[in-house]
Amino acid sequence: MTRHRHPILAALAALLAIVALLGCVARLLPEDMQTLPYVPYVIALSPWFALVALIAFILACISQRWFTAIVACACIALQVWWQLPYFRAGRPLSGAATSAVAQVKPSTDDAYARVMTCNVYKGQANARDIVDAVRDQRVEVLALQETTEPFLKELANAGIYDYLPYSTVGSADHYFGNALFSAAPLDSPTDAEFDSSASDMPAGTVAFDGGRLPVRFVSVHTTSPSASTWDLWRRSLNEMDTLRSRTDVRYVLMGDFNATTDHAAFRRLLGERFQDATMTSGHGIVFTWPSDKRPAPAAVGIDHIVTERDVRVGQIKTIRIPGADHDALLATLEFAQ
Repeated sequence: MTRHRHPILAALAALLAIVALLGCVARLLPEDMQTLPYVPYVIALSPWFALVALIAFILACISQRWFTAIVACACIALQVWWQLPYFRAGRPLSGAATSAVAQVKPSTDDAYARVMTCNVYKGQANARDIVDAVRDQRVEVLALQETTEPFLKELANAGIYDYLPYSTVGSADHYFGNALFSAAPLDSPTDAEFDSSASDMPAGTVAFDGGRLPVRFVSVHTTSPSASTWDLWRRSLNEMDTLRSRTDVRYVLMGDFNATTDHAAFRRLLGERFQDATMTSGHGIVFTWPSDKRPAPAAVGIDHIVTERDVRVGQIKTIRIPGADHDALLATLEFAQ
């Protein structure tokens, strides 16, 4: 009769392998089943299941539980396959793009832009820190979510209009809203780019490259998944499909999508037309939420900068904004001319 080694380690390995396997199964579910209760939360943590599976694999090898080791190894392989694009180098920014966004005063006369998005947590973020980030990072277009009238006044008092004098704001409930700020005039500004059950998503067009390259920016905030909003969460993502059909407009969508690239609804939104800036840049996975649980780090990446596929992306960065529960996400965009 064979005596098993390290029974406690073996049991822990089996438990962790099951957890990792369930994480992979959730990610593999079809889009309509990903709205089942709490499944969106599990999928949002998808990259972390690779670490869980790795620990399970090591413990299984120590305790010589080879079936458990095989299951853990399969989970690791799946997660590596899914997350690998974040580490695969994309097209680098040109030297001209890097130099252009490093200038003291940003300019939209070229085909490059430094952009930033941040959920300001129902107006509780520190407005001065937002303005400081805009100044220090030479931001040309800024998208904010969960703004309030008092917060917008704080932004104005902190000097946001000294750097980004043009703006448009949308608010479906006349209290919490989304905002878009720009260093250049916003053509055809609107407080709601499309009908959304989640929130009014303001938009405006910025003309780059001497006016020859119009790009329409949208400040995005979809419904967050919760016990009463599983279906509404998916619906708010699906409603953005209308933007994919507008082929005569070049879009940049920035904001809190309440979804990661592991969610099927978000991947379907990207489709063949759009790309996630963080994934495209090849700089690695970037987590933006929750950022108000220090010293614990942010654990999921639900904030995105989404561009057309011909845009080059680089200089991805997050910035901690006191008072906000999301890190600000920044990127440099180089538009095809």
